[in-house]
Amino acid sequence: MARSVRRSVVVVGSGIAGLTTALRASRSHDVVLVTSGCLEDSNTRYAQGGIAGVLGTGDSVAAHVEDTIAAGAGLCDPEAVRVLATEAPGRLRELVALGVPFDRVDGALALALEAAHSAARILHAGGDATGAAIEATLASAARERVDRVLEHTRATALLLTDGIVSGVRLEGFDGPSVLAADAVVLATGGFAGLYAHTSNPPSATGAGLALAAWAGAAVADLEFVQFHPTVLAGSGGFLISEAVRGEGAVLRDGSGERFLLRVHAAAELAPRDVVARGIADAMARQGGRPVFLDATALDGPRLDARFPGIAARLRAAGIDWTREPVPVTPAAHYTMGGIATDLHGLTTVPGLLAVGEVARTGVHGANRLASNSLIEGAVFGARAATALGNPQLYDRSLRVPTGRTFAPMSSSLVTPTAFERGGSHRVADLLWEEVGLSRSAVGLERAVGRLDALARAGAAHPDDLLLAWLVAHAALDRRESRGAHSRVDFPATDPALTAPSYLRVAGGHDALVDHDDDRSRPATRPRERDTRETDTGETDTRETARDTDTEDAIAC
Repeated sequence: MARSVRRSVVVVGSGIAGLTTALRASRSHDVVLVTSGCLEDSNTRYAQGGIAGVLGTGDSVAAHVEDTIAAGAGLCDPEAVRVLATEAPGRLRELVALGVPFDRVDGALALALEAAHSAARILHAGGDATGAAIEATLASAARERVDRVLEHTRATALLLTDGIVSGVRLEGFDGPSVLAADAVVLATGGFAGLYAHTSNPPSATGAGLALAAWAGAAVADLEFVQFHPTVLAGSGGFLISEAVRGEGAVLRDGSGERFLLRVHAAAELAPRDVVARGIADAMARQGGRPVFLDATALDGPRLDARFPGIAARLRAAGIDWTREPVPVTPAAHYTMGGIATDLHGLTTVPGLLAVGEVARTGVHGANRLASNSLIEGAVFGARAATALGNPQLYDRSLRVPTGRTFAPMSSSLVTPTAFERGGSHRVADLLWEEVGLSRSAVGLERAVGRLDALARAGAAHPDDLLLAWLVAHAALDRRESRGAHSRVDFPATDPALTAPSYLRVAGGHDALVDHDDDRSRPATRPRERDTRETDTGETDTRETARDTDTEDAIAC
C-alpha cells in the first residue's frame, strides 16, 4: 500500500461532487471548500429527480452498465461506466447512513423505474425533493467537518508553478486573494447556461471549465450538449419533466397534430435529443411559436399529486394543465463533455482534479442516461478524495492523445480589458443559433468567425468567448451525428468516430493571468423563479438570481 500524504486541498463547488470530495478528503487532508454562493445553494439542491444505483433484487450492475452504454451512443468509456455502476450502491448506502431521508415503502427503500432503465433502481427523497435532501445533509456535514468553508467566493484563476497547480486566485467580499494549495479540485458544474435558451441558472457558464482550459488542461467532448425538449415557454427555464410524457401527455403543434408520430415510432417517448429536434422543427414550421404539451386526457388529481411542483408553478403562471395544453420549447440542459479526467478525477495538469458535470469521465458518452448525474458526482468525488492521499495516483497526471491545440483567439483574451456588457447576450444567441440542436459546417464556421470578431473587439467576457469557441470547434471537427450532436450535413453516425475529441488551449502552462477582470460580471439573462430538470427526468425549482453578494449573504 502506498503511504498516504497529507495535502492542502482547495475544493471549488458545493454540489454533491464537491461536498463528497471535501467531506472524504477532510478525513486526512487540510481542506478549504470554496463556493460562489451559500454552501447549500448548488444545482444539486434543486434536483427534484432521483439518484441511480443497483440496490434491488432482480437488478444487476451489468444491467446498469448496459443501460448507460446504450444511452451513450457508442462513446462511453466502458471502464468508467463499470466503476459508476459498481460503486454506486456503496455511495447510496453512505448517503443513507449520513441521514439522507430517501423515500421508503413499508420501511424499505423505494426504488423507482425510469425511462431507459431496465430495472427499478432510482431513489427519491420527498417525492420530488431528492436534490434538496442530499444537499442539506451533505452541507450540514461539511459545516461540521470541513476545515474551512468560504462562501460567496469565486475562483478566478488557477495558479501554476513549473506547470503544476500551486493555488487558486479568489474573489470574495474582502476583494482578491491568493490561496496556496497542493491540489485544487474543480466541482463547478457545466456550461449549458451559456446558451440563450437554457434550463440552467445564470451561474452555470462553465467557470471551472474555463479555469482549467486557460491552465492548459485538455478538455473533451464539448460538442455533446443535451437539450431538454420541454421548457415552459417564456418562463426563463422552468422544465416540464419528461416523466409527464411518461404518464401519457402528448406533444401537439399549433394545429393540434401529434407531430412526433411522423418523427419516431416512440413519438413522445423517443430519446430526448430526437424529441427536442422534432419540437424545434415543428416550431420552425410555424414561425417559431411554441408547441404544446397536452396532459388534459390524464387524471387531473393524480397528475397534480404526482408532480406537485410543476402543478404549482403552472398555476402561478395562470395555466391549469388538467384543462389546457402547456406551451413548451427546447432548451440547453446538460453538458456531457468537460475537463478530461481519468477514473480518479486526475486531469492533464498535475495538481488539478475535476469531478461532477465539469468533468468528462467517459460515463455519459454522447448522451446522458437520466439519474446518472448525481451518482456520478458521488462516485467520482469519493475516488478523487482517495487519489489525493495516494502519491502513486496523484503524482501521475492524466495522459491523453494530443488532440487539437489552439492558440487563444485574440490577445484580448490573454490580457482582457473591460468588456461590453451586451457581449454575453451575443455569445448566448450565437451558440443557440449556430451551435444548438442542429449544426452544419457553414453555421459553425460562421460562429467561429463571429466569436473571433467579438474577441478582437473585447466585446464579451473572455471565458464565455473561449468556451463558445471551443464548443464550436469541437462540433465542427465531429463530422457525424451521434447522440446529442446533430450535423445536418453529416446526418449519419460514423462507426470510426468512437474516440473522445480532445482540445487544448496553448500557452496555459507558461503564464496565467486573472481572466475575470470585471468583478460585477452580469448574468447572461434575467431570471425569475425557475425550474431545471436534472439527472432523472424530474424537475427542480431554483430561486431568482440575486443581484448582489449582499443579498446572497442575507439568504445564508
